[in-house]
Amino acid sequence: MLLMSKEDVIKLIQTDQRMMEIIHAASTLDLPDWWICAGFVRSKIWDTLHGFEEPTLTPDVDVIYFDPAIINEDYEKTLENQLKSLIPDVPWSVKNQARMHVVNQIPPYTSSEDAISKFPETATALGVKLDKEKRLVLTAPCGLEDVFHMEIKPAPFFTETRERAAIYEERLIKKNWTAKWPMVKVHHIPLLSREKSHSNSS
Repeated sequence: MLLMSKEDVIKLIQTDQRMMEIIHAASTLDLPDWWICAGFVRSKIWDTLHGFEEPTLTPDVDVIYFDPAIINEDYEKTLENQLKSLIPDVPWSVKNQARMHVVNQIPPYTSSEDAISKFPETATALGVKLDKEKRLVLTAPCGLEDVFHMEIKPAPFFTETRERAAIYEERLIKKNWTAKWPMVKVHHIPLLSREKSHSNSS
């Protein structure tokens, strides 16, 4: 199946009964600036492009939201438990992006979409949700070209410092995406050449 646009991805998800069930469950929390993001969307696209009949299982279904008023990890666990009561067999993960900059040791995010734009890989910087009219919405702040071409590249934010580049490279090893999706191409960041370039210019 050829995917060429945001509308193609929305239609693809709309025809997946399980994904829509999960999205509707998340919408019942009525969280501010919420999205289901990352592998939930990317894996569906890559499964489709690989022609897989069975979905690739993801370790988490990541629900994010942005609420500076209630920054409490225990509250996030309460939300996870609410979702587990709706669909117990889903590995729910709920995180308020208004606090996650502290965990990630970076400047504060301004919104959930800002947080998504700073995910390590461009192909993972994706999110879906239902809007107020219950229409499916897709966000892709780093674009869709890389996920459509099945290329793993660092998001711009992760090429700015050696430390972030190292996090990206470590994820390539840990995630080992090519074992699941053999047509995927991985792009590395040349850490040492970057370091030499910086030292030469100083």
